Amino acid sequence: MGQSGGMFRRHPLLSAFTIAYLGVVAWVTLGPQPLDHKAEGMLFQALRFFGRHASTDWITYDRVEFTANIAMFFPIGLFFLLLFGRRQWWLAILVGFLMTVSIETAQLFLPGRVSDVRDVVSNTIGATLGVLTGLVLTAAKARRLRRQRALAATA
Repeated sequence: MGQSGGMFRRHPLLSAFTIAYLGVVAWVTLGPQPLDHKAEGMLFQALRFFGRHASTDWITYDRVEFTANIAMFFPIGLFFLLLFGRRQWWLAILVGFLMTVSIETAQLFLPGRVSDVRDVVSNTIGATLGVLTGLVLTAAKARRLRRQRALAATA
């Protein structure tokens, strides 16, 4: 039996949540656009409002979209780190990168979708930040487990 099959059995709730989240990401990134004319209208109204003020005129559509892509892929990096384990942190980043390249490639063939290399960058940044956050959040437990193993080995 492959290692990944065991991983999904050891973490069934996390696996189910990850698969559900990936489904949402697929729908958002590969589904028909625009998702909602009202939501799009509200976004542009907010951007026009911020654009009228000198202190917030730096808030542009491109920056909002870039930040939203980072936020969307942050959980992907975190979930994959938790599924693959701390030792395979690099695999969680690689899978996040490969996912976004796959999405952007698929968007080339979908009407109404626009493929953009900036999305690859922002999504990969999001996945990487998710992995790094997961590493920080699990560091204390990892140290504790290493100490316990070291004590057990010397006993």
